Amino acid sequence: MSMDEQRFWQLVLSGFFILAVVVAVRLHRVAAPYGRHNQRPMWGPQVSSLLGWLIMEVPASVAPMILFLVAGRRDPVLWTFFVIWQLHYFYRAFIYPLRRRGGVPTMPLLVALSGLLFNLLNTYLNWRFLTHFAPADSYGRAWLSDPRFIAGTTLFFCGLFINQHADWILMNLRKPGETGYKIPHGGLYRFISCPNYFGELLEWLGWAILTFSLPGLAFFVWTAANLIPRALAHHRDYLSRFSTYPKERRAVLPFVL
Repeated sequence: MSMDEQRFWQLVLSGFFILAVVVAVRLHRVAAPYGRHNQRPMWGPQVSSLLGWLIMEVPASVAPMILFLVAGRRDPVLWTFFVIWQLHYFYRAFIYPLRRRGGVPTMPLLVALSGLLFNLLNTYLNWRFLTHFAPADSYGRAWLSDPRFIAGTTLFFCGLFINQHADWILMNLRKPGETGYKIPHGGLYRFISCPNYFGELLEWLGWAILTFSLPGLAFFVWTAANLIPRALAHHRDYLSRFSTYPKERRAVLPFVL
């Protein structure tokens, strides 16, 4: 029996939600082995973090371009979705990797390939829905003045600013050629250890609201499943690494977690 694409898409979406829960539980127990947590040789061959980052992030920018270009729709709402998505992913794929400092660390190739798989599936779910499976009357021109679009877009840009500002602080902790970890200060680092992750959580919560779609919600759930455990691991690492680390800071949600 053949399966049409929409049925396949629905099965992938359902599996995406289930797998996010499994990943969240796993990452609460074992931090993903890249960056400061890459201390486990059992994870197999290593590649440079620059190459690994490009493997993970470039498809998240390029694949939507392809799906967008082959779609028959060219309306203002779809263009707006595309620009909002690329404000995050074009930067993460092509600009952020070249701005990073701290030597030439490595990451497991397995992590890079896992990130690649996630980004391909996530892009497929979101952009195939927006360009093909969404009901024809879902995103008319009036959507740009809908309260859900306005609220979600506002939240996305707040998160984007927080994420970029936090990255800027981290990038300027080290001088060129300098390695090692330092305590970041300024901005939301006053309250949490990982405002970059907090900002990204806000971005994709905003995306879920501004598209008001199940794939958007799945993206946010996956973001939380990945970044909240990682933020907790970062926070524990800061506390163990620095005796003077501010005890009043939380990990990722100000005053909460």
